[in-house]
Amino acid sequence: MKKLSICFVIMLLILSGCSSGTENNSQFAGENSLKSDWKEITTKAKGSKVNFFMWGGDEGINRYIDEWVAPRLMEQFNIELKRYPMDAVEFINKLKTEKRATKKSGVMDVIWVNGENFKTAKQEKLLLGPFTSKLPNFQQFVDTESDDIKYDFGFPTEGYEAPWGKVQFVFAYDSNKITNPPKSIDELKSWVKQNPGKFTYPAPPDFTGSAFIRHVLHEKSKDYNAYLSKYDEALVKGEADQVWNVLNEMKPYLWREGKSYPQSLSQLEQLYKNGEVWMTLGYDEANASNLIKTGEFPASTKTFVLDKGTLSNTHFLAIPYNAPNPDGALTLINFLLSPSAQMKKMELEYWGENMSLSVERFPDKDRDIVESIDRGSATLSQEELSSHQVPEIGAEYVQWLERGWMKNVANK
Repeated sequence: MKKLSICFVIMLLILSGCSSGTENNSQFAGENSLKSDWKEITTKAKGSKVNFFMWGGDEGINRYIDEWVAPRLMEQFNIELKRYPMDAVEFINKLKTEKRATKKSGVMDVIWVNGENFKTAKQEKLLLGPFTSKLPNFQQFVDTESDDIKYDFGFPTEGYEAPWGKVQFVFAYDSNKITNPPKSIDELKSWVKQNPGKFTYPAPPDFTGSAFIRHVLHEKSKDYNAYLSKYDEALVKGEADQVWNVLNEMKPYLWREGKSYPQSLSQLEQLYKNGEVWMTLGYDEANASNLIKTGEFPASTKTFVLDKGTLSNTHFLAIPYNAPNPDGALTLINFLLSPSAQMKKMELEYWGENMSLSVERFPDKDRDIVESIDRGSATLSQEELSSHQVPEIGAEYVQWLERGWMKNVANK
């Protein structure tokens, strides 16, 4: 009887241990981080490694992370930063797979994301959050009431992602070949007809090509602000014919007579470098200055915006629901939102991109530094850029236009 009682006690202890382990495993590491104060978060992050998954297609951006951010993260927080180059669609699909497999600890700590990929991740509960209220630099330096912070392509961010930077769409041209660049879509259409073969744009759904057709919609729409509200297919259907008409009028005069299109911005830029086209375009107002500096673009390259404006886009950082090191992730993101990190990111040495912070909230000495940053010979003034900003429309409209372009332009 005594032997039976001992066995029973042992069994209870084993079951108790199993139950305790199951209960602990039912929680994700990030849930505890969101309940911690900032001092606890940074203390737990010390001595850890953060895995940063991000698009790796720009050498300057990669060097900014590897040569400037990583050493300082180690020096200030004793955190090792490991960058993994991967497109957003790939790591979102990876998270979907892990979610289906109920994997409670993944490999991604921070991801670079925005637009439709963010919407998918948020709706499918692939993200930790909301977390931005935990970040001292977000609270101190970000204009939290700004629409481009509160919304990502019309979808509410609600603290599930932190703004890393801002870019604005510009057109770049060779001033030795073009003396008076067009300032509207109609003027561009006329210029294309007068200079056959010297203009093209990447085929949607490429990010840059998709943005170009949205500029056509912006100029032809009776009320562009309506596209900032809830998705209404009847609205875009009613105005889309004007978009297709403009693009089809231009088509025979494009590079290769519109029979084929570059598949990416890099391919379009290569055509410009080769002199096959005289104009290129894209998000990132300082990109042309960067490429002049490296000798890839001619020194005669300049940029312009349309009189009615060009799209301004904010991109973000998020933390996966099953991040193995959420404390390190929060510490990294907060560091990337510091004035020093954002000001360094503006310099052409690495990136040249505009910051996501509100300069008005900076100390006077930092505001003076921002004003003194040389963004390059081809970069328009901040005053001109900011006075020509156009907000992004909802992701559903973007997808509808991309499908419509395939049917009504590419296949005609």
